[in-house]
Amino acid sequence: MTSLVLPAPNLFSIVTTSGPGTRAPAWKALLNWPRFGDTHVDYAADTPSQRNLWAARLDEAVRRADKPVLLIASGESCSAAAWWARLSPADYVSKVAGALLFAPRGPDGDQFASPRTPLPFPSAVVERNTTRRALALAESWGSGMLEDGWNAEGDSAWQQAQAAVMRLTARVVEREMRVARAFDVIVP
Repeated sequence: MTSLVLPAPNLFSIVTTSGPGTRAPAWKALLNWPRFGDTHVDYAADTPSQRNLWAARLDEAVRRADKPVLLIASGESCSAAAWWARLSPADYVSKVAGALLFAPRGPDGDQFASPRTPLPFPSAVVERNTTRRALALAESWGSGMLEDGWNAEGDSAWQQAQAAVMRLTARVVEREMRVARAFDVIVP
């Protein structure tokens, strides 16, 4: 089985989040990626105080990153990441260059509501078998959607994932260029 290697890994700090009881996060099961990134934040939110503690830990992981952050979430933590992105301080969220949201759970699976507004950074929803719910979440978050389903065997999954990461990376570069132009850092 071929594993996916992120292009130019030195460009991003990888921050992952998934449930602490998850034996294999969706990105591991679908693509045979490593279980954790540069930093991992376990997601558990049975109460508002636990949710807020998780958000503070994610704030800290993003704040401590020495490069732009690629946020990778799985399951219930996808909606939590969307909640975090809309409600955390802009200086933390602005460090996130993009997100890959694997197998997000819909409203029935979430303990806490997630805003249904576009995320402030480029993102893609990755789902083994695309559902209406996943498409609706991707649309509400302004995320790209991988609609072809995933097959973790052979080169097909690797090629699909590599193409998705390359598209996300291109959107990250476009976003960074817009920000740089807005601050007159570069000439258009």
